[in-house]
Amino acid sequence: MKVQPKASSNQIVGFKGDVLQVRVTAPPERGKANDALVELLATTLRVARSKIRILRGHSSRDKLIAVDDLSQDDLHRLLRGE
Repeated sequence: MKVQPKASSNQIVGFKGDVLQVRVTAPPERGKANDALVELLATTLRVARSKIRILRGHSSRDKLIAVDDLSQDDLHRLLRGE
């Protein structure tokens, strides 16, 4: 996943190859962008925030995310808006 902080809006842009592109309005300071990312994903995927974990990339734009209780197929389907 590639995250762009300080964007003009919170949005899931889509996949570029196998990498999900996401934009959040929050700045990359004191975890604000990570919190905004988790909130956006929770809303989009219709899961609790506690089900989403940042596994790698807490201080990077490149992140590895885990979502409990969703298969990879379900995750991709929901992120594509299907």
